[in-house]
Amino acid sequence: MNVYLAARYSRRLELVGYRQDLVRLGHQVTARWLNGNHQLSDTGVPLGDHGQRLVEDSNGEQAVLLRTRFAHEDRDDVLRADLLVAFTEYPRSDKGRGGRHVELGIALGAGKPVVIVGPLEHIFCWLPEVDHYSTWAEFLAALGEASP
Repeated sequence: MNVYLAARYSRRLELVGYRQDLVRLGHQVTARWLNGNHQLSDTGVPLGDHGQRLVEDSNGEQAVLLRTRFAHEDRDDVLRADLLVAFTEYPRSDKGRGGRHVELGIALGAGKPVVIVGPLEHIFCWLPEVDHYSTWAEFLAALGEASP
């Protein structure tokens, strides 16, 4: 099965480990953002994995091309997946950008199964077609039971 993992970019390394779990179980992960260098600052500047600017001019042609590429890749990766697993968060005082919420919406709109791992963060987590697990271990156990 092709699986897309959606989460805050700051959790990327954690999800790289989850990708390894899924691969060991015979699944593929379509989320290219997990490979790194696929993030934006709060002002839209494309950043590397260590916070370095990938381009100097945040409104220049190269920055626009990178932001557009990231968006296309994420959308295409969600649509290539058979299942989206969204990692939710408890409310925080700092603001987030929320691209993972858009990915969840794309999957729901495309009629793909969606799983939430973590707290029920927003109203769409309550849809009856969305499965919920408190932890990654709970999800993996359920996935193992459902696999042939």
